[in-house]
Amino acid sequence: MRMRPTLSWTPDEDLPPATTDLGPVLDALDTGGVLVLSGAGISTESGIPDYRGEGGSLSRHTPMTFQDFTGSAQARRRYWARSHLGWRTFGRALPNAGHRAVAAFAHHGLLSGVITQNVDGLHQAAGSGEVVELHGSLARVVCLSCGTYSPRHELARRLEEANAGFRPVAAGINPDGDADLTDEQVGDFQVVPCAHCGGVLKPDVVFFGEAVPPRRVEHCRGLVDEAASLLVLGSSLTVMSGLRFVRQAAQAGKPVLIINRDPTRGDRHALSRVALPLGKALTGLAERLAIPIGDPAELG
Repeated sequence: MRMRPTLSWTPDEDLPPATTDLGPVLDALDTGGVLVLSGAGISTESGIPDYRGEGGSLSRHTPMTFQDFTGSAQARRRYWARSHLGWRTFGRALPNAGHRAVAAFAHHGLLSGVITQNVDGLHQAAGSGEVVELHGSLARVVCLSCGTYSPRHELARRLEEANAGFRPVAAGINPDGDADLTDEQVGDFQVVPCAHCGGVLKPDVVFFGEAVPPRRVEHCRGLVDEAASLLVLGSSLTVMSGLRFVRQAAQAGKPVLIINRDPTRGDRHALSRVALPLGKALTGLAERLAIPIGDPAELG
């Protein structure tokens, strides 16, 4: 069953007020067993914009839906042209202090796990080990016909060969790796098929309107069951794929803590929402816990 795409959410007037007090988050980390759920907001300091924050990409860009991608060859051409260009920038993004802080917390045994709604791989690049990529990864490609997985760099090479000279200037980059291009800039971009069976290739990510694989959802539910608390970092929780874990934790009586500058759809379930920039908040927490967040290679 596919999800109905949810692109926006209007905060209720009776949501609890935000705070700048990191005390409850510090207490949770000090206790241990914290499960992190991260969203696009943790990657903004790496140069990847979020969807719904100030200047978020939804103000200018409608993400590709599963139905459009599978139902239209022209939609796939537009997607792959934009995504191919976006990958050149997206693939060069580096983890920021927030990603490194999460990795440091995990290294010091404060976390029970990390679930991310992001598809950028920056948690792993920062040194986090076991990361559940709820919405998949742009670094992989899957064939919708034969199910073969292949690395994104291999597809990038094939697309470069098929589209020599494709060098348009994008107006912006989006959290899904999709660059902003006009139809004229897309032009007659050539999409390549699966190298094994000639089928349609899709990034191994969950598009809007597509369901998260059930086994992945159940794995995440198990992580929530095992956690002492849930810490949400940089997510508006607009889509149910992440909100359901907040609701699950709250129903089980586990503390839910949110660090996000704007209101979220999960605020009413949270012990507190800290309205601070993530980099500042997470580095501040690391300092108070006397945990260094230097180069990941130094964490071992």
